[in-house]
This record gives sequence, C-alpha cells and structure tokens, in this order.
Amino acid sequence: MNITIHPGNWEELEIDALAIPMSVNQPPDDVLDGRVEGLLTELIEREEWSGKLGACTLVHRVADTSVKRLFLLGLGEDPMPRHWFAAAGQAVREAAEAQCRTVAILLPENADVRLIAEGAVYGSHRPSGYTEQKPWGVEEVVLLSSADIAEADRGRLTGGGINLARELVEIPANDLGPEEFAMRAAQEGNAAGLEVEVLDEQALLEMGAGALLAVGQGSERPPRLVRLSWEPEEPNSNDHLFLVGKGITFDTGGLSLKPANSMEKMKYDMGGAATMLGAITAIGRLRPGLRVTCLLAMAENMPSGKATRPGDIITALNGKTIEVINTDAEGRLVLADALTYATRLGASHIVDAATLTGAVTIALGNVRVALLGNDKNLSDSIALHGRDCGERFWPLPMDPEYLDAMKGDMSDLRNASAERSAGTITAGKFLEQFVDETPWAHLDIAGTCWVGKAQPHCGKGASGVAVRTLVRLAENWNSQS
Repeated sequence: MNITIHPGNWEELEIDALAIPMSVNQPPDDVLDGRVEGLLTELIEREEWSGKLGACTLVHRVADTSVKRLFLLGLGEDPMPRHWFAAAGQAVREAAEAQCRTVAILLPENADVRLIAEGAVYGSHRPSGYTEQKPWGVEEVVLLSSADIAEADRGRLTGGGINLARELVEIPANDLGPEEFAMRAAQEGNAAGLEVEVLDEQALLEMGAGALLAVGQGSERPPRLVRLSWEPEEPNSNDHLFLVGKGITFDTGGLSLKPANSMEKMKYDMGGAATMLGAITAIGRLRPGLRVTCLLAMAENMPSGKATRPGDIITALNGKTIEVINTDAEGRLVLADALTYATRLGASHIVDAATLTGAVTIALGNVRVALLGNDKNLSDSIALHGRDCGERFWPLPMDPEYLDAMKGDMSDLRNASAERSAGTITAGKFLEQFVDETPWAHLDIAGTCWVGKAQPHCGKGASGVAVRTLVRLAENWNSQS
C-alpha cells in the first residue's frame, strides 16, 4: 500500500474515498459542507453525528467529484495521539470494506503525519492467511497535508515493523517453532540491512546458557538465540542499546501444566521477541545514528520425559543458580541468559519486552504496559516517547524488599515466589539480577500484546504494542536516556 502527501485541495485528486477525522463539537469544513449541500451541518444538528471516539458516518457520494464514499470519523472530545493513530487505521479499513482503491485523509495543519502514516499501515494489517479473505482494495492512501513526505515514509517503515510483529504473533505454533522463528528473523534482518547471527543448541551449550536450555529441553524443537545488529557508519554516541525479547513459541507451562482453557492463546508467548524483531527491522531501515542490537531468546516449553522438573536447580549463563519452583515461570529464565549475554556484548542500556506475567493483567488490564527498571532516566524516556506516539506505559516500583520472595533456600534464586502478591514486580526483580547494574527497563506486555475484540482500526489479534515507542527511542536517543 502506497502512502503519498498532497498539499493542495482534495478536489484536485482522483480519489475513491475521503476520510475526515473530527472531534466532538468540531464544526465541519465549510468548503466540503458546501459541496454536499450542507449535509454535514445537518447531520450534526440532527445529532446523527457526534464525533464520539470510533464513530463512523458514511456519505455515499460527493456530487461532481470522483469521491464515492465520504467517511466522518470520530476522535472524541480531546483527541490525543492514539486517537489520531486509530482514526487513520479506521479510514483504511472502512475504505477497504467499501472496496475503494484510493482514500485521502483530510488533516489539520499541525497534524503528525508520521503518526497518521503509521496508523494507516496498521489498519491495513489482516490476519495471517489461514482462511480465504476478500480482495484488499486499498492501494494508495493520500495524506492531505503540507508536511514533508519523508515523515510519511518514516511512518510507513515503522508501520511495517509493527505489522511484522503482529503477523508473527498470529502464526500458530505448529508453523512457528524456535527454528522457524529464527529463520524468519534472519530473513527479515538481512532484508533490513542488519548483521545477523543465529546460535543453535550446541552453541548455547558451549556458551553455558543453562537457563534457556532448561526451558527448551522438554521439546523436540530445540531453542535458538538470535542476534540482529544495526551498526551506523558514523555513530553519534558511544552508547549501545540492546533490545531483548522473550520468544516462547508455545507455552504449555511445562510439567507445571496450564489449564486447558485458553491454552491455544499461548502461541502469543513469543510476543516480546516479535515486538523486538519488528522494532529492530524498522530501525535498520530508518538508519538512526545509535548502535542497536536485538537478542531474541526462543524456546518451546513442553512437558516430556526430558523436561525440567519443579525442584530442579539450574545454572544460568552468569553462574547464578536457580531453583525451578514452577516450570510455567519460564519466560524469566530465557530472558535471564539473554540479558546476561547482552551485558557481555557491551550493552550500555537494555530494554526487554515479554509476555511475562498473568499478574500484570490483574494490575493493569489490557490498557497499559507495565514499565519496570533500575534507571529512571531510561524509564522516563520510554514513557515520554510512548506518550508522543500514543502508547501507554505505567511504572511499577522496584523496592529491594520485592526481591526477598525470589531468593532461594538451596540456590541463589528461585524462579517463582511462593506468594501470589506483586507477581509482576517480583518477576522484574528476578530479571534485574542478570543485568549487572546496566541501565535497564522491562516491559511486561502480557496484558496488551493481544486484542481480544475487533476495534474500528484493527481486527482481533496481535497488537504490535511498543514497537513504535522503541523505534522512536532509538531515533531520538541521547546519552541521558
């Protein structure tokens, strides 16, 4: 799908559809209202158009123009970046449903064109092809703005990274085990101009990645660790940001078997790795001045005669011993070795993303991403970039006392607390033991990685959350981040 900019009047274009995002109580464009003989004013006066968030009113034709569909899209009372992002996605989806080939989006003078382009690409995503689908009609999105086309291009590239993450999360585990995921990551990394390295189980064994191997040993599909690196020709900083993702391609819970109800959703337990792959491929194409490396820790957590048992004590890459209390607390184990590896490779800052705990859904629902870490500047920078692009994070405390529940009796650590309280935080404190005081932030996306109900701007499925924030973090990096 092509995205272009047009600084002039929409009437100069041959377009099939015109989308107009409008907030509550916003008066209609006078010229457009005149072209439809005052219909927009009439809709508002009759309260058939309210501007309510997500609302859509359709006018079938604008006389004496090529426009076959006019969409009024609601932004709510006080539009924020996430509302504009959603409206752009909704415009594309409405146009596609109407089998329109081209759709123009009318924007105010100060509109964030990059954000709108990201939303338009987001709206173009369709679930991976396991069912027959209608032909996709939208070929071009025209943003009616005087902004620089380069900003729209940046949005298009970032949007591609988001949709890559969404596509991968939606693929069922029978088609995406650790090896297949690693191969796909390598292909995408090469296409984005990244340096790629795939470590197989033998390399992990020689390295001493005992925690990652322990999670994957119950499966017939062995684990992988993938490194993808962006190295600018002239770095603008001595910093080296590492993005680390949990890639459990399917999580049965291991011998601590999950209940059967909704286990099929556990194909999404590689959402953190998908997020980081989406971000690093977009970064490779956007070419910021910061060095960025991505580590994807991939395993399948299965029960078998070879599986790690509750009560086993394993040794992680950094030499710490971990008693496995619950084999369903496996994500923190694969991340432990990946975080250690990041520090060994010279990370100056680390951000990890993971569908780590069910507890985060109890705490924050599916609205905000939990943000934890050991460095306030880094956490604040993530939250700020999230606000700028409409992604919402919520910081959780990391007091030293929260680590007590994760200390072992016969080992340095245990992988799960005996208590249910503060589960997201205690998991974060566990991860903190593997970063060697490197500035680090942890994103628990378990509650936000999946959209359980179709929205006007997206269908049911993976959300691609945090990709846009991480890309902006890398682009706008400074040594104080």
